[in-house]
Amino acid sequence: MHRSYSLAALVFAVATLAASAVHAHGDVTPQAVDTKSLPPLGDKWVAENPYRDNKEAQKIGASAFGANCARCHGIEAVSGGIAPDLRLLDRDCMTQKVEAKKKMCFKDNDDYFATSVRKGKVRNGAVYMPPFDGILNQEAVWSIKAYLETRREVK
Repeated sequence: MHRSYSLAALVFAVATLAASAVHAHGDVTPQAVDTKSLPPLGDKWVAENPYRDNKEAQKIGASAFGANCARCHGIEAVSGGIAPDLRLLDRDCMTQKVEAKKKMCFKDNDDYFATSVRKGKVRNGAVYMPPFDGILNQEAVWSIKAYLETRREVK
């Protein structure tokens, strides 16, 4: 009788911890991003970030990142190891000495970023990142990228 009580207590404790870990992520419903103050980009996706160095886009992107990305990629883009550290996304581009190669590197990274956000990341049937296509418009996606560019960390 004592042994079954201890086992039941252990099962309850593990279940409670698991439930609290799930709830620790908070609301995982994608949050709307108000991009009305940014120049509209239309329906056709642009190939590279049109908001690079745009202060308003960086401000909107910081808020959008906090609401939609930080739960996995870390507060202020400082990853805790669950998901990639997005401050390092442009690391290789920053070290390019030839300006044309640097520009092409940023363009390639922009495309990779936008595609990853829109389509998500799925490997072997496991969702590593949910798709945000149809949830975040391109103004929101590019504003998040503009924000991340302010958080760059070159190592």
